[in-house]
Amino acid sequence: MAHNTFHVSLNVRSIPEAVARYRKILGAEPVKLRDDYAKFELADPPVVLSLNLGGSPGTVGHLGIRRPDSGAVAAELKRASSDALEPFAQEGVTCCYAKADKFWVRDADGMAWEMYAFLADADTHSEQAPVPAPAPAAAKSGCCAA
Repeated sequence: MAHNTFHVSLNVRSIPEAVARYRKILGAEPVKLRDDYAKFELADPPVVLSLNLGGSPGTVGHLGIRRPDSGAVAAELKRASSDALEPFAQEGVTCCYAKADKFWVRDADGMAWEMYAFLADADTHSEQAPVPAPAPAAAKSGCCAA
């Protein structure tokens, strides 16, 4: 049975410096590495850690949950809609060198949460519509789902 995986996107000043440090912290190699992006995947605990160049270094860009497939994302989208979370859906979007079906919601403080299913690797960083603007006091969200 496939499982959900927690996703954390961090803003960093330097991909090479961040990757060198996270290799030591996590005891793992990145599974995807580009000039402006890196991704680590841990099995225990199940987490996808994305490092994105830019934003405010040292801050969380967004949080999320990777679902096992698009059907699970669609079910969660339906639930989020009925719970009045005002989701922003994106199907077949390319971002962070991956194609994904996803939707976004925000918590009470404006933190962006990405619910997504990874579909395939992509050669480009992004080809997506922008995520809706956060509440005035909230941080800028990213696009990444890989």
